[in-house]
Amino acid sequence: MSLVNEFKEFAMRGNVIDLAVGVVIGAAFGKIVSSMVDAVVMPLLGMATSGADFSTLAVQIGTSPAGEPVLLKYGQFVQATLDFVIIAFVIFMALRAINRLKKPPEPAVPAAPPPPPRQEVLLEEIRDLLKQQREAA
Repeated sequence: MSLVNEFKEFAMRGNVIDLAVGVVIGAAFGKIVSSMVDAVVMPLLGMATSGADFSTLAVQIGTSPAGEPVLLKYGQFVQATLDFVIIAFVIFMALRAINRLKKPPEPAVPAAPPPPPRQEVLLEEIRDLLKQQREAA
């Protein structure tokens, strides 16, 4: 099999195409979420925290040979963690809303009960005939 035919067979598999579609949709959804976080959530959070920027927080742990301070920039980690929590929450809320819009599955129709055994049917008929005979007498 030639290299071109082998690549064509690989590229046309269902899993590869599904993966490609998932990546494209994921990238587009990522832009939507980033836009919502940047344009809606972060301004509100900035107002609530009086514009605090955690990324500038650092502790000096020494000085370099050139005399410059060596900083442990823990604020960048705090800011990245906070960004992750906010983005995860926004994605959760969006997926929750999407799931609520989906049509719920129709409830399963209960199966009809099986007919009674023939013996019970015959016994019921005998009972009904006996009851009619007593009433007629």
